[in-house]
Amino acid sequence: MKRILPILFMFLMLPVNAEEAVQVQVQTPAAPIQKITFKNCTKIFEVSQEKLFYLTLSAISANKFNIDEMQTAGGYIIFSANKNKYLATVSSVDNANSILKITPCNNTYNFHPGIVTNTFKYIDLNLAVKI
Repeated sequence: MKRILPILFMFLMLPVNAEEAVQVQVQTPAAPIQKITFKNCTKIFEVSQEKLFYLTLSAISANKFNIDEMQTAGGYIIFSANKNKYLATVSSVDNANSILKITPCNNTYNFHPGIVTNTFKYIDLNLAVKI
């Protein structure tokens, strides 16, 4: 009898049909959207423009963002993340330094900061990688 009571209790706690099971699922809120400043969207790296372009391309791929368009001669990449499009522009500062700017294509700076910071962190971690 002691073995049957826990099993019976478990069956009583289960939902009656599959529709109720779906309604019981907890939904997590979307990531917080914040106002980002243009200063936080730019960073200078101590690498050549070509290497920074390829590191940016690999960072976008590693973060599972969709690459919509890219041009190696112009040094830009347009990618999609969270239903928005972003422009990543790589420019040369001098022979040893390059700058990366990641800006939203719609010019609205209300987006999750992880899009920019995760890309910058990936590039920082892989600066020593030989390309």
